Amino acid sequence: MINRYPVWKYIVLIVVVVLGLVYAAPNFYGEDPALQISGTRDVVVGALQEDAVTEALARADIPAKGFEWQGQDFLVRLFDTDNQLAAQEVVKATLGDDYTVALNLAPATPDWLRSVGAEPMKLGLDLRGGVHFLLQVDLEQAISRREEAFINDIRNELRDERIRVNRIERQRGGGIVLDFRDQALSDEAYRFMRRTFPSLDLQQETRAGNYIIIAELNEAAMNEAREYTMSQTITTLRNRVNELGVAEAVVQGQGYDRVVVQLPGIQDTARAKDILGGTATLEFLLRDHDNDVRTVLAGGPVPTGSKVYYERDGSPVLLKRRILLTGDSIVGASAEYDENGLPAVAIRTSGAGSRLFSRITRENVGRQMAVVYIETKTATEMVNGEPVRTRDVSEEVISLATIQSALGNNFRITGIGGMEQARDLALLLRAGALPASIEIVEERTVGPSLGQENIRIGILAVQFALLLTMIAMALYYRTFGLIADAALIMNLVILFAVMSLIPGATLTLPGIAGIVLTVGMAVDANVLIFERIREELRNGSSPHASIHAGYEKAFSTIVDAQLTTLLVALILFALGTGPVKGFAVTLSIGLITSMFTAILGTRAIVNLIYGGRSVKKLSIGR
Repeated sequence: MINRYPVWKYIVLIVVVVLGLVYAAPNFYGEDPALQISGTRDVVVGALQEDAVTEALARADIPAKGFEWQGQDFLVRLFDTDNQLAAQEVVKATLGDDYTVALNLAPATPDWLRSVGAEPMKLGLDLRGGVHFLLQVDLEQAISRREEAFINDIRNELRDERIRVNRIERQRGGGIVLDFRDQALSDEAYRFMRRTFPSLDLQQETRAGNYIIIAELNEAAMNEAREYTMSQTITTLRNRVNELGVAEAVVQGQGYDRVVVQLPGIQDTARAKDILGGTATLEFLLRDHDNDVRTVLAGGPVPTGSKVYYERDGSPVLLKRRILLTGDSIVGASAEYDENGLPAVAIRTSGAGSRLFSRITRENVGRQMAVVYIETKTATEMVNGEPVRTRDVSEEVISLATIQSALGNNFRITGIGGMEQARDLALLLRAGALPASIEIVEERTVGPSLGQENIRIGILAVQFALLLTMIAMALYYRTFGLIADAALIMNLVILFAVMSLIPGATLTLPGIAGIVLTVGMAVDANVLIFERIREELRNGSSPHASIHAGYEKAFSTIVDAQLTTLLVALILFALGTGPVKGFAVTLSIGLITSMFTAILGTRAIVNLIYGGRSVKKLSIGR
């Protein structure tokens, strides 16, 4: 029996190995310390700033490795982290407070590799360094917003049914109170609301001669509101981070009401807070044309259902409290110029909120509508030696325009200061508004030196595991051991390439542990094959028959062993979070690639050495 191997399998193996080498190569070029320069609100980085930065670095005798543009941001590559920190101070002093100068790490991949889409693996926070935030979502605020929405719906439905209600408002502790003038109206409203609003628990009572209905969200509706709020918050934060150009960010839920945001590569905590600071809420409100804001500011009473807001220039404006539309209903936004050549934002909406918005704007043509930007910031102050976290809510009118006609699913916001403001507003609307405010309850900055140390230790662990395994296999299985070593190196190359190609895959410190385990799992398949070949030789089979039987009979055992381990890894990925997922990702990919290299790769090399000719003895040890 002479073993022969199909040519097409050699071709597949060669193509996979070559592609693996190409797409794994960027991981060996490392990263350059860099400065990422971007403008704050209404400020754009341009050629003047580029010239100012290059001249300032030259005067400070700080060598730069290169300069490049990434979209609207200007990137300065440097030679080491010491120069990076010194350059940051120089550039900040040169450009002033209108520009953000963030520390970053830029891949040093050659242009020819970038041209074929080859990029290095995305590194997690523990390896690359960066900023970690733990955010708490105000779910109670989400419940109150849901009740506010019900107030509008109940008022409209009762009006359509000609059921007059004296007063409808939200209670301080939660729930909606409806006040009727007599028992008959209360009973009629109660029956109607039970049919129309199944999400509300209703209760009738009498207070000081008034007939009251108390409506509260039932448990199912409250759970639905909480789940929606968390899901929408995670989606919105992820959209905002992506829109603002932070690559490889991690945004995921943690527990009942918290979200983890990790921004690898960013060492500037202030810059990271600016990114998350843009995650505020938007509300569309009507202007109160029936009352004068000057009367309120002079000490007069605030009209019921209205509130004083301020525009960006400090001008006061009196707005109705009733929310016409929130950012949740906006599905698209883009900056453009109107027919007068002035900046505007084109908006596209969908859902039930957009239908209500269309009806209200039809009824209020000629009146003004405001877009209110609501931002919640937190700060920690020391009180009696204890840290006390305070919350500051700022509400700002970013646009005030007259409604010219009924607004449908597509309309424009005008009266915006400049095109850059229009772009910022479009970005904010496009990425979505948060359904509830968030609070930073924990923040950590992982320095690049700590990340480099983790990488050094992780690489050392992989090198030791690889070296010891290769020596053991070579000593024990001789030539076949060297073949297994070649397949092991091939496996790691393909593993790195796959990790680099998969969108969203991130290498973490536990992921390196998964790679170390993969080294052992990869040779395990070869051990099964080689021991089976030895057994066949001891039973008197010829070398070629032993090779054939070794691969054929060990195949089912290898597949069973690898698939059961792969199943466990997939369960870890599905149910685990954070470090557990990082471990499961590399282990899963490593198991799949090891099956390819251990079975197809070693078989190809063995047949290349021994196949097609007469063989009397195999170099496979005793």
